[in-house]
Amino acid sequence: MLDRPLFTIAPHAHFLDTLADRLLDGTLLGGWPRTGPFWLADVTVFLPTRRARLGLADALARRGAGLLPDIRTFGGEAAEEEPFLPPFDTEPLPPPVKRLERRGRLASMISEWAGTVGGAEAFASPPNLAETLALADSLGTLIDDLLIEGINPARLRSLVNEENLAANWQQTLQFLEIALRAWPLILAERGKAEGADLRNRRLARQAANAHAIYGDRPVIAAGSTGSIPATAGLLKAIAALPRGAVVLPGLDTGLTTDQHQRLLSEREAPHGHPQYGLAKLLRHLGQTPANVVELAGAASIRTLAVRRAFALAGETASWVSDRAALADELPATTDGMAILAARTEDEQARAIALAARQALVDGQSVGIICPDQNLSRRIAAELGRFDIAVDDPAGTPLYQSPAGRLLRQALAAAASQFAAVDLVALLQNRAVGFDLGRATVGPLSQLLDLHILRGRRLRPGIAGLRLALASNSDPDATRTADRLTPDQIAGLATILDRLEIAFAPLLEVLAAPDIRLDSLAGTLTGTMALLVGGGTAEVPGYDALTAWASEAQGLLPLRCSPANLEAVLAGLMAGFDVRNAQVRRQDIAIWGQLEARLQNRDFTILAGLNEDIWPRPADPGPWMSRAMRLDAGLEPPERDQGRAAHDLEMALGNAHLLLAYTERIGTSPALPSRFLQRLEAFLGTDLAKVLRARGQVYAGMAQALDAVPQVTAAPRPMPRPPVAVRPRRLSITEVETLVRSPYDIYARHVLGLRAIDALGQDPGNRERGTMIHDVFARFVLEGHPFAAPDALARLMRMADDAFAGLDAIAERRQIWLRRFALAAEHFIAFERERETAVLQRHAEIDGEWSFPNLEGFKLTGRADRVDQMRDGTLEIIDFKTGSIPAAADMKAFLAPQLLLEAAMAKVGALQGMPPADTSKLSYIKIGLGPDAFVETGFSTLDKQPLMDAAHEAESRLQSHVQAFLLSDRLAMTPRIVPLAGQRYRGAYEHLARTDEWTLIAGDDP
Repeated sequence: MLDRPLFTIAPHAHFLDTLADRLLDGTLLGGWPRTGPFWLADVTVFLPTRRARLGLADALARRGAGLLPDIRTFGGEAAEEEPFLPPFDTEPLPPPVKRLERRGRLASMISEWAGTVGGAEAFASPPNLAETLALADSLGTLIDDLLIEGINPARLRSLVNEENLAANWQQTLQFLEIALRAWPLILAERGKAEGADLRNRRLARQAANAHAIYGDRPVIAAGSTGSIPATAGLLKAIAALPRGAVVLPGLDTGLTTDQHQRLLSEREAPHGHPQYGLAKLLRHLGQTPANVVELAGAASIRTLAVRRAFALAGETASWVSDRAALADELPATTDGMAILAARTEDEQARAIALAARQALVDGQSVGIICPDQNLSRRIAAELGRFDIAVDDPAGTPLYQSPAGRLLRQALAAAASQFAAVDLVALLQNRAVGFDLGRATVGPLSQLLDLHILRGRRLRPGIAGLRLALASNSDPDATRTADRLTPDQIAGLATILDRLEIAFAPLLEVLAAPDIRLDSLAGTLTGTMALLVGGGTAEVPGYDALTAWASEAQGLLPLRCSPANLEAVLAGLMAGFDVRNAQVRRQDIAIWGQLEARLQNRDFTILAGLNEDIWPRPADPGPWMSRAMRLDAGLEPPERDQGRAAHDLEMALGNAHLLLAYTERIGTSPALPSRFLQRLEAFLGTDLAKVLRARGQVYAGMAQALDAVPQVTAAPRPMPRPPVAVRPRRLSITEVETLVRSPYDIYARHVLGLRAIDALGQDPGNRERGTMIHDVFARFVLEGHPFAAPDALARLMRMADDAFAGLDAIAERRQIWLRRFALAAEHFIAFERERETAVLQRHAEIDGEWSFPNLEGFKLTGRADRVDQMRDGTLEIIDFKTGSIPAAADMKAFLAPQLLLEAAMAKVGALQGMPPADTSKLSYIKIGLGPDAFVETGFSTLDKQPLMDAAHEAESRLQSHVQAFLLSDRLAMTPRIVPLAGQRYRGAYEHLARTDEWTLIAGDDP
């Protein structure tokens, strides 16, 4: 046996390179002869990860080693490790329980308990299925923790009746005690075991048989902190072998006996300390730091400084004396190190990419350590700007992969009955080709978007799409610009046929009152296969998705309602990742904390050094509080923070470092990691400023990369199109536009631009107003008497027809109908009061007025209501669901619509109406408030007679037409007289770039 079988490699030395050197020079071999060509093959080395195995093999190969040692991982997979067990029969281990099987069974148990009295006391409200799946995962983590620590679940029984526990915790513990007893029985019935249990058994078997397996041959266990008790047991067994050696990562051999004891004292709360796990392992091995041999030589000044900075809370009082003792050497700590304080996550990713690119240009290898997967993907995307392909080794979550995205789009389309936004998102996915090919499906999906779905309220489902497609050829129902050719209609019909076939099984599943999740998974992937057609191999993540669906078959004894299915799907896919099989460049990598252990590169970037990212919050989970975990014998959640601190301490040993964090995450301020704060506090303000100044170089580069040196605001547009192309025809409503913003007339009539209706836009006030106008007009046009007892019933039947397009949003339809019923009562009462004065009512009257003196200019329009009164005059009414023009605008002729209608009526320009004066112009507000159906008369200046005002409006119209349409003397300028207090953006304001040149504060016209 080695006199001192415990070794360590300090952070400032490359761990795997140092390990390879000490293997080859015999330091770790206990005198084993290094003769002959096969001596190295007699050596066995245990490492914590497969990546470390490859790294050691590479390090030995670079040093000229021929045959490599037997390199294994702690508790490796049976197929990989079991052949090397001793030559006697061993009991075969059961297969591990699959992830979805455990998730489904535990979720089923939680769901049943939530429906009991105890569950009702434990939960503030019953969890939905997505929450239940998350609880199942956290319960699985607790089961793993108990198995890893070797704690019997029966121990929880003693906690149930503790008086200091609230009632909900007592109920939770009672459930846990039952569930944790039942779960092993369920596994035994199915002939399976937990993965953590299987790993414990393999490690225990290797530890028990270590002497028989290896005899006096050299065995080295390296890089493990022994955080898993079974691993610690194997380390102890290896240390006891004649030529066994344990190489610890980054143990502080300078720890005094007192410091070592304090790391083992619960009163010191040492669990977040980087040396806590190693101190606990040494206690298990019966050793002290003084008995451990340092293989990396004397500690570097940076290693000493980092260890002082991460000291226990009680030792920070000695920072002043510690810093004074290192004063001469402390500046060397910062050699090759920089701190990047980015303003945003986006800037941090861009700065890191720039730093990595520069290092690659300089011939350095780069390692980026990032515990946040979202930030890792940002960094990879930014590196892609420079054609540097790199992947996060954790892969892309299946839920967010291209295949998972397509699956979610299919589910959303089916659940919404092919709502416009969901349908277009699905068809615009480049993977969707059916068997027609993307070159066919892509253009047809755009036709469906622009000509069928926009500006319409379709009935739900494929049937509603077919009705809309059929109506497209009807000239009375479709604008000419929206009409499709017969070939286009046939192509879209084929798309609808394929959609119907692909979604029929899924729609049948979703129609059930409750859904089996295994059926849902299988049906979704079947629908996806039909959507993709023969190109499934080209969809990244498709194989992983089918494997997930296959695992789900028969493993999920769960049902759910059709509501909130996307969240349920996210819960089912949690933990499944898609890894990139393509070979990437070897000189740069992005690692998580686990993958980065024992790895070293020329330039190392520590990303995401923010509080709650590195380290993560100390969350004990929903099943047990921190105190309960301690009482049960489990490690507190701060233990994970100690591991994160140890990972950081090891990474800080790299020679060239960039430590990056962001000052804001999302929309919220963010704090630098406590570890970074401690390091800066120990180094002092002056050295911290030096580090930040170096990092600011990268931040400046990131800011400059997309910066625009000078921003020149767009000037106010002053288009002067030729007179020949300016319009000779305007509607009555466009006259106000001509007065206020001639640019809008230019954009609409000269450039021929029309605002496209938003896709799938929820019906709003404008659409509701149109429907109400249509109902009121239809009642008048069909000649229904207002005095009839069933007048209200007739109006409601018409409203039913008018609101039919809202079937897809039935709740809104019912609300609108109830509101319309009140408006209809007001409408009937208003008309009945006028019954004696009205001779005949006319609704929706079209008009056209030609002006020969204006080169044939025509004014067109449609009046809401023109009533012939018994005194021979006319009364013109405009029903408003929106706001009524201000009296000041009426007097200033800035709301000329009703005046121009009166002028048209005077000359007989309203269809079917004899020439007549107008005695009254009125606005009627349609609503539910106190001003509903209160008549607002048109305001004229200084009590000007109404027809005189109409004549002046006509004169002003002719002046504006002459100035803006029949002459190029004036530019067609936007926002000449903007509408005060306007709360919506005009259709052409983005084209005129009004935000760049308009006064946007206040109401100064």
